[in-house]
Amino acid sequence: MKNGKKIGILVVAYNAVSTLTKVLDRIPKNVYDEIDEIAVFDDASKDETYMVSVGYKEVRKFEKLNIFLNEKNLGYGGNQKRGFKYFISRGFDAVVLLHGDGQYAPEVLAELYNPIIEDNADVVLGSRMMKKYGGALKGGMPFYKFVGNKILSSYQNFTLGMNLTEFHSGYRAYSVSGLKKINLDNCTDDFHFDTQIIIKSHHNNLKIVEVPIPTFYGGEICYVNGMRYAKDIYRTTKNYKKTIKGKKKDDSYREYYVRYPVKLYPFSSHYEILKILNSKNNLDILEIGYGDGLLLKNMKSDNKIVCFGMNEENENSESVYNRYFRFDLHRGLPDLPELHKKFDYILLLDIIEHLLGYQKILEDAPKYLNENGIIVLSIPNFVNIYVRLNLLIGRIPYTDRGLFDKNHIRIFNYKNAKKLLGKFNYKIEKIFFTPIPVIEVLPKSLKKNVGLVMNFILFLKAKILKRLFTYQFIFLLKNKN
Repeated sequence: MKNGKKIGILVVAYNAVSTLTKVLDRIPKNVYDEIDEIAVFDDASKDETYMVSVGYKEVRKFEKLNIFLNEKNLGYGGNQKRGFKYFISRGFDAVVLLHGDGQYAPEVLAELYNPIIEDNADVVLGSRMMKKYGGALKGGMPFYKFVGNKILSSYQNFTLGMNLTEFHSGYRAYSVSGLKKINLDNCTDDFHFDTQIIIKSHHNNLKIVEVPIPTFYGGEICYVNGMRYAKDIYRTTKNYKKTIKGKKKDDSYREYYVRYPVKLYPFSSHYEILKILNSKNNLDILEIGYGDGLLLKNMKSDNKIVCFGMNEENENSESVYNRYFRFDLHRGLPDLPELHKKFDYILLLDIIEHLLGYQKILEDAPKYLNENGIIVLSIPNFVNIYVRLNLLIGRIPYTDRGLFDKNHIRIFNYKNAKKLLGKFNYKIEKIFFTPIPVIEVLPKSLKKNVGLVMNFILFLKAKILKRLFTYQFIFLLKNKN
């Protein structure tokens, strides 16, 4: 223990019978005195790694050393998951990852955990590319691996907006408080686990620092297929970016998936709705929907916002909504007399097409509306030109969102939407027609010039040929009663 904090060393080992004890011998005495436990996790080695390490503990009388044998091979990432969960469950403050094959120097262990113990970092990455110990090539890293490392790290820095000298060192330390913020379970069990942890740490705004480490390449056996590893790194980095943009829901990053990203360019539904809401002050607003809170983060802070939501993985309710009620909206609206209030605006944004009980929602919503209140309802136009062309050639390209959202239960067009609202005694105060969001698929470099021009042209088309070119209808509604 150092500075009152518990330090653990996680040694991952596989077929390391000839190297593991040498690695343990090289741990400096001052480090051994400061740390609280060394846990070796043998990933179902095919050799005698486990027996040798157990014998080593008995001979050396290392009370802080514990040996664990996986019943089956969990993989490089899976073995780390088991080890990290072990240290989390035992209330440790910092964990250093050390390989049992001798590739990384135990002599510098303290340099990895000290920044965490001193509260200067959440994640510490050992870098072989830094010059203190001569750099990677002088340490014996093969030139092709050096080049590959540089290319992949440059790609990841560019894609993720980071500035690391190296992404691909397996020598690193983590604060346990930081690990608790990361979903380890959906990370890969393969070798690109290390990259996914960096990505998730960065996403969660954990403080990442690098420290120089020596490079050593000796007789250790490499179990990594270089080309496959490079492909996995490229894919997992790209899929993360797609996930946070809402373009794809990659399982490894599903907790960061943005189901309906906020669109703030002119004439979009979010642009028009925010323009309405931000024109007034001190509003009482009720949002009925999934309740991710992303749109409302762009609203004035003096509004009081309540949500009836059904988002089981909502991360934003505490920071955006004054009150959040999780409810199965398929059954209609909840009866919550404890609210004791009426609202200036009720937001039904891209939600009724997802609900079995959408008619009950439309029937019950006015009871929460004050005398001059307005319901803002947005729904997709399922008969616009994009849908018609797809159906013409026999395509129904289901997606995670948009007009072909695979979760849509009901479909609407201009005519049947107006008919439906009349049935529930709503007075339509105003209708907005949003353009097809072609701007969304353009490269970033074109969005602020060509994209805005195209968007304006499509907006004019939606105004003139509303049934054909409108993407969404936004209705401002009052209750006739």
